[in-house]
Amino acid sequence: MTSKRKISRLLLSLTVMIYAVLAGRGATAADGPAPIDPAQVDLRWGVKIPMRDGVQLQATVYTPKGQTAPAPCIFTLTPYIAQSYHDRGMYFAAHGYPFLTVDVRGRGNSEGHFRPLIQEADDGYDVVEWLARQPYCNGKVAMWGGSYAGYDQWAAASQRPPHLATIVPAAAPYAGVDFPFRNNIFYTYDVQWLALVNGHAGQTSLFGDDLFWKSHFRRRLEAGAAFDSLGDSVLGETATIFKEWVAHPHLDEYWDRFNPTSEQYSRISLPILTITGSYDDDQPGALRHYREFMQHAAPDAKARHYLIIGPWDHAGTRTPSAQVGGLTFGPASLLDLPKLHLEWYAWTMQVGPKPAFLQRPVAYYVMQAERWRYADSLEGVTAQKRSYYLESGTNATDVLGSGSLQPAPAKGAPDHFTHDPRDTHLAAVEYDSDPQSFTDQHLIYARRGEQLIYHTAPLDRDTEVSGFFKLSAWIAIDAPDTDLDVRVYELTEDGGSVLLSTDLMRARYRDSLREPRAVQTKAPLRYDFDHFTFVSRVIRKNSRLRLVIAPLDSIYNEKNYNSGGVVATETLQAARPVTVMLYHDRAHQSVLFVPVGQP
Repeated sequence: MTSKRKISRLLLSLTVMIYAVLAGRGATAADGPAPIDPAQVDLRWGVKIPMRDGVQLQATVYTPKGQTAPAPCIFTLTPYIAQSYHDRGMYFAAHGYPFLTVDVRGRGNSEGHFRPLIQEADDGYDVVEWLARQPYCNGKVAMWGGSYAGYDQWAAASQRPPHLATIVPAAAPYAGVDFPFRNNIFYTYDVQWLALVNGHAGQTSLFGDDLFWKSHFRRRLEAGAAFDSLGDSVLGETATIFKEWVAHPHLDEYWDRFNPTSEQYSRISLPILTITGSYDDDQPGALRHYREFMQHAAPDAKARHYLIIGPWDHAGTRTPSAQVGGLTFGPASLLDLPKLHLEWYAWTMQVGPKPAFLQRPVAYYVMQAERWRYADSLEGVTAQKRSYYLESGTNATDVLGSGSLQPAPAKGAPDHFTHDPRDTHLAAVEYDSDPQSFTDQHLIYARRGEQLIYHTAPLDRDTEVSGFFKLSAWIAIDAPDTDLDVRVYELTEDGGSVLLSTDLMRARYRDSLREPRAVQTKAPLRYDFDHFTFVSRVIRKNSRLRLVIAPLDSIYNEKNYNSGGVVATETLQAARPVTVMLYHDRAHQSVLFVPVGQP
């Protein structure tokens, strides 16, 4: 929620999702559920739900017009003001399900004080059990929602409320995995998001002013200001939350407390439908929840957990769009998710048939093949990992020269680039680039000489790439620390580029995301980039794969000055240039592992 400018895209997708009735970018026919005849729904605003500590949350209740018997109920628990989901309330109530939009504690018209990620487990439990006792509810309660409202489904389920029948978490972040940092590298977006959820009222204009935030982030980077002061001038008292977060720079017990424990996952026995996208900013979190559950849950519970990975961005996990980041997908990508939710709820709460779309436990969309495929497990999506060895070329730092990715082990001299964090000229290029595009190459060309690029030969046949890339690279640096940004692209025959997947690493966390270790040698060490995002796409014959390894020095990320000190508190005065050497000789084989899909 990184190198593909995830944060600005998340800004846009959240803005659109929340304030344009969850419409995906570029959507035309898929702008959310079709309008509902108001005569089909009864609405009650301002319903108070008491929590165990006496705080009252406010809900808007949508019930089927003329409802004569109790029915299964659905609710969403949101920090984005309950009215944002009016269309969903109308939709589900018109189709027979009472639906509640509930403001989380301290937001909208709910009482209390909002503390992100802290209160949703207990409050979610209390809402479930209160709702089960209402006269319009038959005792079966489900949850709906994505992003934060996907996270709080997992949080509530971890408490095992007796009347919770099913959850459908979409784009659910996992604290410490993809929000508020990824691989222990914070986002500047964190400040922007905290401004959105600051206080009870909606901060829509402030949050949605993309130009203001880009300018703010750029000025701070160019001035060399400390990252932990990023929110001081705009957040007021809420800046204390940001400072608290950055005071915990890596995974530890502080972050663990926000997520279900292994024991809690093992005791969840609900049917679950997890939804994410190849370009969903919270895909790492959604898949972490999925994997933790599949690792720890009982066999019968695992058999009722289904996973859908579409070609979507963050907003598309609720309202798919055929156009995302400059890419266009086929009609099959426009899965009718509201209808699928109806079918899922009917199956899990009303003994209806299993949704026909869920043919096997894992459904994933293959871009360019423009069709859905199925597997029995997430691992089963990939048939083999094809090895490509990094090798020097004409000039590995130049996109027009580049090194190569070869099927045979390499034996050349190392490649290198030098990065000086005092040089901020690329901030202007990034500022002017399209942060939402998966096809833009401006930054790659502007960074010539300050990155390493490797290409395969043109592929001799169409090849489905499905699953997770991995890069094992032997790297030496002459500083205690630095941040690296790794991306894989499809380079088309006509020179176009399509971003496939990303990973990033702070060198001090090369061995463990929980235990920092400064680099104390100039000898090469092995860096395993094994947190790439999932992708499924057919790479066309005569296209090539492109691997880019670059310094992570972005207006959208916490800046590392390479000194090995406390990154969040360092300023320009701590800056230290670093030379990054990448080895690929007989003793140090650097390899990109490419996930090839099932035949």
